[in-house]
Amino acid sequence: MIDSPVNTLFKQLINFDKSLSQPVYIQVSQQIINAIQRGYLAKGTVLPGTRVLGQLLKVHRNTAVAVYEELASQGWVEIIPNKGTFILEPALKKAKIKAPSKKLHQAYSYAKATGFPFQKSFHLASTTQLTDAKYTINDGKPDLRLHPVHEFTRWYSAAMKRKTLINKWNRPIESSYSLFQTQLCNYLNATRGFHISPSNLINTRSTEMSLYIVSQLLIKQNDIVLVGHLSNYASNMIFQQAGATIKTIPIDDEGLNVDYIRKHFIKKSIRCVYVCTHRDYPTAVTLSAERRVQLLQLAAAYGFAIIEDDYDYDFQYEGSAMLPMASADANGMVIYLGKLGQSLFPSFQTGFVVAPENLISEANNYLELLDKQGDLIQEQMLSELIHEGEIYRLMKKNIVIYKQRRDCLCKLLTQYFSEMAQWKIPSGGLAIWLEFQPKISLVKLAEESEKNDLFLPKTILYQDKNTCAIRFGFGHLNTAEITTVLKKLRSAYNRLFIEV
Repeated sequence: MIDSPVNTLFKQLINFDKSLSQPVYIQVSQQIINAIQRGYLAKGTVLPGTRVLGQLLKVHRNTAVAVYEELASQGWVEIIPNKGTFILEPALKKAKIKAPSKKLHQAYSYAKATGFPFQKSFHLASTTQLTDAKYTINDGKPDLRLHPVHEFTRWYSAAMKRKTLINKWNRPIESSYSLFQTQLCNYLNATRGFHISPSNLINTRSTEMSLYIVSQLLIKQNDIVLVGHLSNYASNMIFQQAGATIKTIPIDDEGLNVDYIRKHFIKKSIRCVYVCTHRDYPTAVTLSAERRVQLLQLAAAYGFAIIEDDYDYDFQYEGSAMLPMASADANGMVIYLGKLGQSLFPSFQTGFVVAPENLISEANNYLELLDKQGDLIQEQMLSELIHEGEIYRLMKKNIVIYKQRRDCLCKLLTQYFSEMAQWKIPSGGLAIWLEFQPKISLVKLAEESEKNDLFLPKTILYQDKNTCAIRFGFGHLNTAEITTVLKKLRSAYNRLFIEV
């Protein structure tokens, strides 16, 4: 007996995997729908009976029945008792797109590669690494377990019910600055010594988005950008993607060496200097007050911009945090990047840029293109949390916890690594710069650590002829976890020498 054309088509097109979580009848029904959409099955076509379908697909008849019931429930077929199952044509029919007849068997597999060339970016290569290790050391991330979940449930619910949110969504053009921009401006003036208005400020999804927008405004192909030795890999990728030529500047105990810039570069040759003044990334060294004044003066004389990334200003344990360099900038040379809400879950954090009004106006044009929708609920919540003092309270509460963790880490480092490593107790931040002496292979240390259920990502390892150090982030670990991690790290260190 010769198969009907429909039976032959089903044999060619329908494939399913019983190991998937998605039921077989759903997999089959979706493929039949796809065949209808492509025009392989025309209106009025009679489909094989449930017994025949079961035999064709080698499935139970109940599965075949479920396939047709699923198609009927979505309006793709009509089941007429004692007559059969017939293809219907959806009321809102779209143009049919047919695959070449010689490639019918590929109708349900998506292409792995494009059929056309496109521009790849070497600079944006992913740094993500996968691991099954239970413990990990990062570059200094906050502990999301400290996020006040119950309070936020209440605050989020209250923000969702605000009638003003609907009005904001329906308003095509804001005639004035938002409440959030005003509140954020007031907060920064109070905590960072600024004297700014909302016209000097934009808020973004993250510091990376802030830096991307700024780099698009500042940098042209082959412009020279100066960064500290070692520097932040993420910011370097952004600068290089914008076409910059990156030059590194030495870092010492007082931070970025400004004299080196003066001696090795001439006026108008530098486009901008990227600096983490509060705590250098990755070494956590603070730029001294004298160097800050020198850098501001040099920027005005040489005509370059300063990008001041203050990524962890809020995490200060001893004394008062040194005010940002931007707060003393009278010549409009500094673009200040920061974060708000680092004690909160990431979706409630926000980045921001502070700069002269003319640059912020242009930055807003980019922001409108990249993130026109924004996040009104997030802004509503943060506005209220700033106004009610909750942001400040949460920050102070968490600082006490992070200081305990820093002290715990330093105590355990003294116990386990005092003879083979050096470090300075930082006055703030969520990471310690741990330098090994004598030098070891950090790649091998990471390999041995992972065997011991401890993951050291490549982004925290710094090794060249003069450097052998780890940026040891501790904020995400509690004291018990820090103890376990240090034991595992020392065990991995010991195995390096046993293998030799």
